[in-house]
Amino acid sequence: MSSSERSPQPATHTTQITVLTGDRYHVEGDAKHVERIILDAARGSIMQLAWLTDAETGEDLAINPKHVVMLRTASS
Repeated sequence: MSSSERSPQPATHTTQITVLTGDRYHVEGDAKHVERIILDAARGSIMQLAWLTDAETGEDLAINPKHVVMLRTASS
């Protein structure tokens, strides 16, 4: 199948997460959805991590919700 025959990829939302160290991660999902995952993890058991999907690699990414300092919409 040629590239012209492929169906267009749907636009996906990504969110940038900044943690205490200043590191930034781009994850799949809009900011409200990512916020909900982080808040749920923060309210969960001790040391519960927020599991997200890295937008660039598609790999699982676990973030300590207590280390998140900023969320922002990266693209759509």
